[in-house]
Amino acid sequence: MPEISRFYGIIIRMYFQDHNPPHFHAEYQGMKAEYDIKTLEVLAGNLPNRAHVLVLEWASLHRDRLLENWRKSQIPAPLERIEPLD
Repeated sequence: MPEISRFYGIIIRMYFQDHNPPHFHAEYQGMKAEYDIKTLEVLAGNLPNRAHVLVLEWASLHRDRLLENWRKSQIPAPLERIEPLD
């Protein structure tokens, strides 16, 4: 599963040809969660509150790029790295 970003110990990944709805995976200290790209709703799993807030902030800034990577992942084609949260 390609890593598309990493910040504050949080790893963001996206599977190739994964199931709908469009989503990404976040991991922090062994905990995992899946986030819907369009709504930023947690689809599965959970992260500690601080990591969750950081993921939401990052994803809201990069929603268009996440959706573009989702489209590429369905082909599949190489995914683009997305800038980390500053």
